[in-house]
Amino acid sequence: MFEYDDEAAVKFIQNYLPQELKEKFADDDIYYVLDVICEFYEKNDWLDEDDEEKEEKELIQFIIQQAKKDEIGEFTDDEIRLLLTAESAYSDTLDIPE
Repeated sequence: MFEYDDEAAVKFIQNYLPQELKEKFADDDIYYVLDVICEFYEKNDWLDEDDEEKEEKELIQFIIQQAKKDEIGEFTDDEIRLLLTAESAYSDTLDIPE
């Protein structure tokens, strides 16, 4: 069983992203997004398996708002969605019980 490793996740995500997003998202930006994902779930304390699409939209908006507020950058829904897809692909490589 493997544990979630932020450094490995960032490397995986950088390799997963298309070239134009690799240039937009520095490693520090990806670490930031991973932290904001954790913050989102800590604040909301729920996973709505019945409405994953709604949850994803809320998570994307939360990340975009936090990044703008913290002056990290301005990102589009599609850019964050690709980042979330990459993070999910990394998580799928691990043997983490749900």
